[in-house]
Amino acid sequence: MPDKPTKQRNIYYQGPASDHFNGRRFFNPGGIHPLGFAALLKWQTSARGPKWPKSIPSPFAGNRPAQHVTGSALRITMIGHASLLIQTAGLNILTDPVWSERVSPLSFIGPKRHNPPGVAMDDLPPIDLILVTHNHYDHLDLATLRALHARHKPRIVTPLGNDVIIRKAMPDARITVTDWRDATRLENDITIHTEPCHHWSARGSGDRRMALWAAFAIETPGGKIYHVGDTGFHDGINYRAAAEKHGGFRLAILPIGAYEPQWFMKPQHQNPEEAVAGMQLAKAAHAVGHHWGTFKLTDEPVDEPVNALARALEKAGIAPDRFHPLRPGEAIDVPEV
Repeated sequence: MPDKPTKQRNIYYQGPASDHFNGRRFFNPGGIHPLGFAALLKWQTSARGPKWPKSIPSPFAGNRPAQHVTGSALRITMIGHASLLIQTAGLNILTDPVWSERVSPLSFIGPKRHNPPGVAMDDLPPIDLILVTHNHYDHLDLATLRALHARHKPRIVTPLGNDVIIRKAMPDARITVTDWRDATRLENDITIHTEPCHHWSARGSGDRRMALWAAFAIETPGGKIYHVGDTGFHDGINYRAAAEKHGGFRLAILPIGAYEPQWFMKPQHQNPEEAVAGMQLAKAAHAVGHHWGTFKLTDEPVDEPVNALARALEKAGIAPDRFHPLRPGEAIDVPEV
């Protein structure tokens, strides 16, 4: 729901009001805002679930991706958390790239990696495009973006307001700024559609919801890919809308972790059962699960998202090989529809 206008200036974006922007802050139409400080304090001072092992190595680590995947073939390689390499039609796309040791405004405190990136930055193929879904530190990592910019000079597509954050670190970056429902046409017959999701944004305590968050539908010669960085399920509203608009997807890349305790996380993070429902509502033939097993952000055990996903797939009557919870370095070739 939109909140009451205030005199506080938006430090990232100035533009006309819309169905998801009240002139100062963005909001989820028909949705709810993230809970406030009192709820955060209640969560932080409650029982926080089991600790993760200090190191959670992946058997797929050290993967060296191909330089290009051509034609209608589609290959997905997990880097870690929400960072994935999408290869199709000769284009190499990274989502929310994070190679840093911590996801925090400070280098010495905050959530720390439990496993290294599945692909070393030096082993990446030439990166053509980066998609940044929103500005939380586990999705928008300036140190990583600077390093990728120095090596590859990729184009960056990101929702309203996030460009200001990125450009301060990289004044010469090639940034395309988009709003929900915009379409960005690229080479190789690929179009990036910026779509709604139910989330929020902040880099600090004073800039909540001043930059937009989004999902992306990637239209390729081999079919459509639906990438969601973070979202609350929101009664499946955005999944239904995506299916109605795009007619279904060859692949959905969906978050399956960071959902406990649900009383606090439900507005912004879906659980595995909701991810399976989202896959069905979006009419996705296959899905990849991310946002688990690298950074401990919430209270569930490290392997619970995978176990819960298996239970949800069995309950829904969906073959487990249609929804892969990828580990760092793991790659799959997605069957054509």
